[in-house]
Amino acid sequence: MLSPSKPRRILSSRILSSLLFAATCASSLSAAERTLDLTAADGLNLKATYFAAANPGPGVLLLHQCNRRRKVWDGLACQLSAAGVNVLTFDLRGFGESGGDRFDKLPPEQVAQLQAHWPSDIDLALQFLESQPGVQRDVIGIGGASCGVNNSVQAALRHPEVKSLVLLSGNTDFNGRKFLRQARLPIFFAAADDDEFPLSVKALQWLYTLTADPEKKFVRYSTGGHGADIFPVHPELPALITDWFVTTLIKTPGHAPVPKDAPPISQDFAALDLIDQPGGVARASRQLAAARRHDAKATIFPEDLVNILGYERLQSGDTKGAVEIMKLNAEAYPDSPNVYDSLSDAYLADGQKDQARLNAEKALQLLTTDTTDDEARRNGIKASAEQKLTQLKAPAK
Repeated sequence: MLSPSKPRRILSSRILSSLLFAATCASSLSAAERTLDLTAADGLNLKATYFAAANPGPGVLLLHQCNRRRKVWDGLACQLSAAGVNVLTFDLRGFGESGGDRFDKLPPEQVAQLQAHWPSDIDLALQFLESQPGVQRDVIGIGGASCGVNNSVQAALRHPEVKSLVLLSGNTDFNGRKFLRQARLPIFFAAADDDEFPLSVKALQWLYTLTADPEKKFVRYSTGGHGADIFPVHPELPALITDWFVTTLIKTPGHAPVPKDAPPISQDFAALDLIDQPGGVARASRQLAAARRHDAKATIFPEDLVNILGYERLQSGDTKGAVEIMKLNAEAYPDSPNVYDSLSDAYLADGQKDQARLNAEKALQLLTTDTTDDEARRNGIKASAEQKLTQLKAPAK
């Protein structure tokens, strides 16, 4: 794992060439670049940009983060096309120049409806990329940032022609993690410690540790921000990604060098893996109890990621599994208002109204002495708990 503040690097001649090319590429797009329209299955227009390589070669689809649009990839796409890789970028529906209601203006229930179209939209983009003259349709790479991480992993799960991934600052769901544990796929990971969404850094580290294929690489910076926002701060990163795709799609398709010194798997991530498996919650609870016998305040997993695992169970309809995970989180972090509010959500979804009420009240009680969470987070927890208590007091219809 690379974690430099003032990194010393020996760059390959290809990367040095890419860096020199980036200066002109970022300000003046390739002559082979063209803007186009894709029509989704429901008739919605999706705006895309295609960067053709001069000679036949593989293709790469780049999927943007959910606080940006496709243009964030222009510099990298130029470098890739100059290196012999055909590239397609497109604005997800609800973003940029594509149709659909604006993603950042939608209430949560409508966000889910919009996201349900993304897999078919991404499949359409892949179909277009693979249909272009000179594109090797059986040698495809995908890169994604933030929400594009899950979109990339899910696309690789659906498409065996995907031979390489690049993932920046993001997470994936249970099915995505299951795929990464089993797939033989080289993957390049990158994140920055000052990410405005700190959870995405921890999540990406976890994905790196659980990825089965040893042909993987993690580049970690102390500064740079979120997803593709790292590029202007570290202009060598697009060059590293270009070198990665050239290696895994042109030189040795589907393969990359195995790092000589793989970073150790932290205890936190090992415990997360346990919780993610059938029967793992009880085993993690026993491990936590054993650790507490030596240190009364010991923690063996991160609160925020376990919270996500609990809500994943809720979304899948496994309410009892969600309750068990949220109970474990409360066991590990008994002073956190948020774990009790989340546990209240799980109990409510499982029909255990008395427990839902007790835990919402516990969250409000802990908020009065909470000094860990900032004001915005405390206000959000308070509103969530109070909403449930109001709902629970309302007479049944």
